[in-house]
Amino acid sequence: MKQRYLGLLAGVCTFTVSLLMWWHGGIIPWDQHRLSVLLDQPQTAGTITHIPQLMVSALKDHQTDRATIHEEPETANTITRIHGSKHLMVSAFKDHRRNGAIRVISIIKRQDLQELYCVLCVHNNARTKGDGALSQCVSSKAQVEIHRDHFGFPYGTSDVFCTSPSIKATHVSISTHSNAIESLKYLPIHNKEMKESFKYSFTVCISNLFGEYNNALQFVQTMEVYKLIGIQRVVIYNSSCGPDVEKVLKHYSKEGTMEVVPWPIDKFLKPSHGWQPAQSPGDLHYYGQLTTLNECIYRYMYQSRYLLLNDIDEIIMPYKHKSLGDLMDTLQKQHPASGVFNIENHIFPKTQFDDSGRFSRPEWKSVPGLNILEHIYREPDRKNVMNPTKMIIDPRRVEQTSVHTMLKHFGPAIKVPFDVCHIIHVRVPLQGHLHKDQLYEDKKLWEFEEKLIPNINHALNESGLLLKSAT
Repeated sequence: MKQRYLGLLAGVCTFTVSLLMWWHGGIIPWDQHRLSVLLDQPQTAGTITHIPQLMVSALKDHQTDRATIHEEPETANTITRIHGSKHLMVSAFKDHRRNGAIRVISIIKRQDLQELYCVLCVHNNARTKGDGALSQCVSSKAQVEIHRDHFGFPYGTSDVFCTSPSIKATHVSISTHSNAIESLKYLPIHNKEMKESFKYSFTVCISNLFGEYNNALQFVQTMEVYKLIGIQRVVIYNSSCGPDVEKVLKHYSKEGTMEVVPWPIDKFLKPSHGWQPAQSPGDLHYYGQLTTLNECIYRYMYQSRYLLLNDIDEIIMPYKHKSLGDLMDTLQKQHPASGVFNIENHIFPKTQFDDSGRFSRPEWKSVPGLNILEHIYREPDRKNVMNPTKMIIDPRRVEQTSVHTMLKHFGPAIKVPFDVCHIIHVRVPLQGHLHKDQLYEDKKLWEFEEKLIPNINHALNESGLLLKSAT
């Protein structure tokens, strides 16, 4: 037994000496800093880390998985816990307006904010999805900016800024320690290049689906109206929805009109169902609505010329132009320095119906949800009450948004006159005491009847929601 032990020890020593001689001989440069990474020794923030693959595989306690970028598919990794903290990170983007700083969209627990560090790395093969080797990493102190609109909830939408002057980083992670490189999960960095031409002219950012939302008919009608006035893409963040809306999402995704971003915020926090902690307690405002709106801005910053920021039951409708394109051409000529256009919200009560029954179509009776074409009456303005707004924006001219206003942007924000454009919002009334003759008749949606009705039926049929007898 003793001879076997001595023989094994001699073999290990011989292998180790040979490995170090080979390494030191110039094939892989070695120094104490590189070894400290593998042995989890403290490092100085801001130094570059090289992780040689041979050394990683030679040390059993620090095998290859300790020196790889763990990057799950984007659809499964939309929310990631920040290492050593209660905070969350969502996605990372290079911000060319901030001298190339990396902006990590995050959710920070406001009262538990400790010092955070950025770990920026270069992927050996940045075009390859999945796990890949880290060739260089640099760590530095992060700058955290919590958005001022958090409505008093414990967690708030935030930007964590990272800089990497010494490397062209492809991935980033956030940690409470500057030397926890190997155990982190990394986000790919998007928007690495600026673009002046865009795939889409108009994209709608819809912040959240939750609570098994199943208003399928209104959803389809809204989508088809938007397509007729110039929308080419809709982005929706989905926490949960009902079975019929799920079918609709699949149809529009297959069609190429929609991107559905999984948003499992309830797996990490207790989200509020509202915007006031006293009435709807929770960790985070309205299922993270502000986070998803800000994420959408950066996700589509170089994909779409304009973004519309509104809810799923709202339609931003031009009234003096045939399309959103014509509207924005006019507004930009009038206000060339502006990139934020506020659009008034107006309520069309779902309790008041058109008396003619013109759009009470039998094939839609079995589809769950509101038929917005039946609700043509608009509430009047309330005295001393300002109508809330949603926005059409040039995403390259904004930095941070709230729900109804932009928090940080370049150039003036313009309030678009009501008669030029306003929101059609079919929902429960805000002035339920008013009778029909006290409301304004607004049949704008009826102007699209010729193309709209067959398009709605086609979408419902493709989604499997029309009865066979109706098709």
